[in-house]
Amino acid sequence: MSDDETGPYKILDEMPPTPRLPGSVSLFDHADGAIDAIGLDIVNQAKACVRSFGDFHLALSGGSTPMPLYQRMMIDPAFRDMPWRRTHLWIVDERCVPFEDERSNYRQIAELIVDHSGIPRSQVHPIHAYEPDADRLYEDELRETLGWREKGHDRLDFVLLGMGDDGHTAGLFPHSDALRVDDRFACFNRGPQVTPPDRVTMTYPLINSARFIGILVLGKKKAHMVHRIATGADPVRDIPIKGVSPIGGEQRWYLDSDAARWG
Repeated sequence: MSDDETGPYKILDEMPPTPRLPGSVSLFDHADGAIDAIGLDIVNQAKACVRSFGDFHLALSGGSTPMPLYQRMMIDPAFRDMPWRRTHLWIVDERCVPFEDERSNYRQIAELIVDHSGIPRSQVHPIHAYEPDADRLYEDELRETLGWREKGHDRLDFVLLGMGDDGHTAGLFPHSDALRVDDRFACFNRGPQVTPPDRVTMTYPLINSARFIGILVLGKKKAHMVHRIATGADPVRDIPIKGVSPIGGEQRWYLDSDAARWG
């Protein structure tokens, strides 16, 4: 092979070092690798929970990052063992808009998963965020549905989170009121710190009680924030995803090389 960089051989970029983030970190060359890995972990967790408890409680996030994952889980044979008929599907956060609105997280997830997976509609739990008491209704539904399980196992089994460029996750935005909620499973998040429209979001107590939290972070735009989390001492109010810290569960980050490559 020629040592001349102008010759016919291209020198490939080396993988960046794995960032030191809370929990474990899985780093991949490309986004496809991260998407495949988190998808297979969802399937494996689902099968294990169905064997142990008879059902699987999965909470999904909206936004653009996980949509290729949801599509792949419907069409890729690698995910055909996903036990959708035993799955309860929850929404991590929702914008205060009707489901017909293109900004609705549920609309996006329903079009990709609910309409094609065979999951029973009675096991699909959207947030009716346009209702004035939507947070209370969702909390009641969570408590009632999870309450059928034995005490100690009455929690979400897998929560899939993303991360915004500003370090927000779910509907938990920097310096927003919902960051201080410690006695609720769901709440409204409103005000100037929240990217419009207002949200109903799962709270830290519910998220952190989950059996498994997977955080999917892809692309160069996220590298600066990944670096801040890995190396800085910013408080949770500045970087809300730092408030994600499971109690008795597992936390895993799924990154592509672009999200991990800083400087």
